[in-house]
Amino acid sequence: MQRQKLFKQIALAIILGILIGWVCHHFLDGGRAKEVSSYFNMVTDIFLRMIKMIIAPLVFATLVSGLASMGNSSDAGRVGLKAMTWFITASVISLLIGMLFANIFQPGAGMNLTAPTTAVATGLNTDGFTLKSFISHIFPKSIVEAMANNEILQILVFSLFFGSALAYVKAKNKAATTIDSLINELAKVMFRVTNYVMNLAPIAVFAALASAITTQGLGLIYDFGKLIGEFYIGLAVLWAVLFGAGYLFLGKPIFHLAKLIREPTMLAFATASSESAYPKTMEILNKFGVPKKISSFVLPLGYSFNLDGSMMYQSFAILFIAQAYNIDLSITQQILILLTLMITSKGMAGVARASVVVVAATLPMFSLPEAGILLIIGIDQFLDMGRTATNVVGNSISTAVVAKLEQKNGLIEDDIDEEVEYDEVKVS
Repeated sequence: MQRQKLFKQIALAIILGILIGWVCHHFLDGGRAKEVSSYFNMVTDIFLRMIKMIIAPLVFATLVSGLASMGNSSDAGRVGLKAMTWFITASVISLLIGMLFANIFQPGAGMNLTAPTTAVATGLNTDGFTLKSFISHIFPKSIVEAMANNEILQILVFSLFFGSALAYVKAKNKAATTIDSLINELAKVMFRVTNYVMNLAPIAVFAALASAITTQGLGLIYDFGKLIGEFYIGLAVLWAVLFGAGYLFLGKPIFHLAKLIREPTMLAFATASSESAYPKTMEILNKFGVPKKISSFVLPLGYSFNLDGSMMYQSFAILFIAQAYNIDLSITQQILILLTLMITSKGMAGVARASVVVVAATLPMFSLPEAGILLIIGIDQFLDMGRTATNVVGNSISTAVVAKLEQKNGLIEDDIDEEVEYDEVKVS
């Protein structure tokens, strides 16, 4: 009942946000509209700050607790290998779908733009998107600094070391240690704090949409409706592929999972923030029957390596820009772009407007005009909503699938059984 109540509240907040935003845009001039929008943004910023406040301790506590409960380092290695295999496969498929729909729909054809002869300022920082900088950035100089900056990948690396060491000490003592108990209690406390913060989600959703519509209006959607519509058709196909793959491994329970993740998916869509959906996604997966030892390990990993919606967006956006400037890219060049995105996109975790930055950084590598990024910046809010929701869907399915696969290894006692009704936390 509580989940249904929050879902309805978020749905209502989306409708009201669009309505109030349209009213403000229609009756206020440009200056006043921006001022009103800034107040809406303040509400959204407060919510996202509170989400960022809980992400680092929540990831650390749940991941360390999960690793300590695994006990065997080979178990963690096996889970990680299965997760990464899924992530890489999903990334390739997402990029290919983006490339396929960009070639089918040709969204940029007919714009006939001329590439500027001088550099154009995009306002985006594209430094550091290389394999070398990415690998170096994985390892934290300080766990305090990593937590302060919400560097999920760095927190994950430290937690892997800490959790493995705690599991070793726990096995050596043949009993739970004081630190183990403290970590478990910390996880419980952080989930309670998460519940407090999530009560504000409908207000934040309302403010986020009201702000976007107040300044940009619905006219922007009409003007770029074709591009936005074609992109969302691609996302719909990607969702079908993801759920289809999930069905192959999970069977009928995939439909129950789809029902459960409506809430975090809608939250991610409305706020265009994966972080805002992380705590709720973790909770939903545990309710679905995924043990915390799996969800607390695979989900943070997915937030850095399994961004299906963002991957599709990047290939779609780059080909759109090439078409807009009448630049013909061969199949070989398109494949090289996909391979490049597979590397550069892995450095996007924790970067503001990361997908747009990755696209901007990739354009000059293939002699495509950087000014092309200005074509999509104006509507990026609406594209970002869809790709962020897709990221949540992809990570939810991947975590559930890895949990299902681990049943065969005896790591998980609770089965995800397609014959059971899912009403409570565990699936027997």
